[in-house]
Amino acid sequence: MQLTGVKISDQLAQLNPHGAYVNLANLLRVRFAAQDLRLFVKRPVKSQLNGAERTRFRGRGMDFEEVRLYQAGDDVRSIDWRVTARTQVPHTKLYREERERPVFVLVDQRAPMFFGSQRCFKSVLAGHIAANLAWAALSNSDRIGGLIFGDEAQRDIKPRRSKHAVLELLHQLQEFNQQLRSPIRSERGKSLTAVLTDARRIAKPGCALFLVSDFSDYDQQCEQQLFELARHTDVTLIHVFDPLEKQLQSNSRLTVSDGVSRLQLPTDESQFQQAYQNAYAQRLDLLTRSAKRLALPLLSYATTDNLQQLLRERFAAKK
Repeated sequence: MQLTGVKISDQLAQLNPHGAYVNLANLLRVRFAAQDLRLFVKRPVKSQLNGAERTRFRGRGMDFEEVRLYQAGDDVRSIDWRVTARTQVPHTKLYREERERPVFVLVDQRAPMFFGSQRCFKSVLAGHIAANLAWAALSNSDRIGGLIFGDEAQRDIKPRRSKHAVLELLHQLQEFNQQLRSPIRSERGKSLTAVLTDARRIAKPGCALFLVSDFSDYDQQCEQQLFELARHTDVTLIHVFDPLEKQLQSNSRLTVSDGVSRLQLPTDESQFQQAYQNAYAQRLDLLTRSAKRLALPLLSYATTDNLQQLLRERFAAKK
């Protein structure tokens, strides 16, 4: 599929997520649209030698390439003293700029993500966001890896600059997504704190980390783990939600069930609606304040949003 012509908006709209489960074919199709995305914006640099991507990380940002004879104007700090001593002729080291960086996509596929009132479930939305990020990173010649986590298991994808790495990520994403059956959290379910703690094992210094989740169990311990991650990695938080979680419709009759009994929600009562909205607002406020304290980007997407359009507003390369 080529995104050209006057109907480009219609073509992009067809790539938006829908349904209760992800479709691998749809995740593959977003590759063509993601080629226009650039995940990294220019930021101030603390190091003296800069790589291709400007980051806030410490380090040279350069890879050693070769040694050649010293020439007038070369930085004396780059002189290779070992080769100079051996040959009795001054030699200097040459470096090449970094052309890639590891990109990790952490995707939440736990039970609370298996929910949606319109268009698609949160788990499907998260899958499409992850697919766009992965294809965009590969298009920018970055190494792509990931961590897909469910209620009781998780799967690591080693970062590689290869289409096979993206395909492995998408296959694992589909496998975890197909295992979802209920939005009710299991008592043995993996907590977000545990996932972030383990993410420190795979996220090496200098990498970029995108966390896609509804942050339903976000707490102070999660913030502490994010603080440790953000010390050496570039963390971006992507919050997904469904409009029904944010506000109830007063004219709708909603019934909830735990598989045994049913309960009809008093959606027509203003006091209940206000308490419902306040509970969501408090959870979102906790996440927002935490991201602000840690100086982390926080993006928020609803299951009813035009995802492709919003991703372009945020990440599209400027012509």
